[in-house]
Amino acid sequence: MTEAKKTTAKTAAKKTVAKKTTATKAATKTATKTATRAAAAKTAVATANVKLTGATYATGKRKDSVARVYLLPGHGNITVNGVSMVEYFRRPVLQMIIAQPFGVTRRETEYDIVAFVMGGGLSGQAGAVKHGISKALEKREPELRAALKSAGFLTRDSRVVERKHYGVRKARRSTQFSKR
Repeated sequence: MTEAKKTTAKTAAKKTVAKKTTATKAATKTATKTATRAAAAKTAVATANVKLTGATYATGKRKDSVARVYLLPGHGNITVNGVSMVEYFRRPVLQMIIAQPFGVTRRETEYDIVAFVMGGGLSGQAGAVKHGISKALEKREPELRAALKSAGFLTRDSRVVERKHYGVRKARRSTQFSKR
């Protein structure tokens, strides 16, 4: 082999090693982040399970979000993933969405909520918590079913993101037409 070919081969080998180490570092970072989050969620659930004996449980869903909701007799405190609702959902619209089932049933200060939410974005998570609260209220007090059903809170919003299709840029967006 000539000298030029040897140096290009060495350079190419160094580049591939550098790419592999960068990819490995990134994969390790994301793996540790997800492991840390999962461990934190498990400990939060484990500590909360001690307090949640006698609670009414319901699962709420919207988009890609799933909320596990526990309804306890209390004073109207709402906790989401170990944090107060006001801190977790900072936008007033999302706080209003979560409080809707209590407003319809006039039970604002009778129950405490402990919710564990995962998946999706904040809007989907707020809708999932609202759905879970409505289902838990209905389980706890079956006479509230008519009010919750007429408001549409017991129906799961089944709209999800449409998948990307073959030959199209997004789910429905086609490529730009070119006459010439």
